[in-house]
Amino acid sequence: MTTPPVTRSTAHIRIDHYSAVHLAAETARSVARACLLPGSMPDQAAVVASELASNLAKHATNGALFLHPLPLGAGVEILAADRGPGILDLGRSLTDGYTTTNTLGTGLGAVRRISTSFTIRSRTGVGTLVCARLAAPRPPPAGPDIGAVCVAAEGERTSGDAYAVVDTDGVRTAIVVDGLGHGALAAEPAQAALRAFDRTPDSPLPEILTAVHRALRHTRGAALGLLRLYEGGAEYCGVGNVRALALGHDGVHHRLTGQPGVAGLNVSGGRVHRIPLEPGSTAVLYTDGIDQRWAHAPSPFLSRLPPTLLTAALAHGHRLSRDDATVLATTPQQRLP
Repeated sequence: MTTPPVTRSTAHIRIDHYSAVHLAAETARSVARACLLPGSMPDQAAVVASELASNLAKHATNGALFLHPLPLGAGVEILAADRGPGILDLGRSLTDGYTTTNTLGTGLGAVRRISTSFTIRSRTGVGTLVCARLAAPRPPPAGPDIGAVCVAAEGERTSGDAYAVVDTDGVRTAIVVDGLGHGALAAEPAQAALRAFDRTPDSPLPEILTAVHRALRHTRGAALGLLRLYEGGAEYCGVGNVRALALGHDGVHHRLTGQPGVAGLNVSGGRVHRIPLEPGSTAVLYTDGIDQRWAHAPSPFLSRLPPTLLTAALAHGHRLSRDDATVLATTPQQRLP
């Protein structure tokens, strides 16, 4: 069975003043409605965003929210990231009513209770990362965990990056596209690439690359990376500077960049690279809007993050604001015992 390809863009809200809390709540409500979440779920999404934003405004340094539809399935994902000071007693902070200020203190406990799924990591002196998902009342899609963030360049309303993901009978295929330039003009080839990917997502990766290249011939072109995950490993095929790597608990392995060229202008074939993925490792695909220096010596805290929080950490801490930025991370299929 094949799930349809899904492309998502991310709203990025800096929480640099308490006035941003209202914007966060309204944005979450809007995204949830666009995802067709039923009944009171859009209001619940607004509550989750409000609580996370309030915590950032009260307690954190350099906090931000990232809000978007789920990478797979029907629902909304709300990511919170900051750069400290971190939470000293994480277990206590997740108790309803707990507060370190003279407020009601529903906070993280309420967020965890309302959310369909909730993930948090915190380290003193480093910061806190939270992922809260609200999904329609049905089983989530089967398959390994996945996270993705796709944000526009500073001052742009539209991202020239894009991504899509398809699961087909135990195999996951993802595409990340970086249209040349940024903003609306770059979005045209990026969206054309997704439409071509939509028509043939389960073909061999070089065939997908060729199909996308042909679809982009009358555009300004794009860089792109294709990633296919299966049991115990992955394959990568790309053109331009969309990078791929395997991230283990001990650091980065198997760094890859696409072959020279531009999809739509000059692509010759498509070389497939095999990426071994050990249990506990994560495959990462990202555009040049994410500073590649993050991968030189990632901290143990970063290397051990689950995909949802890893994408938030990279978008928050390593994004180059002058360009569109996309990062996608996913764990491999698990080997059967």
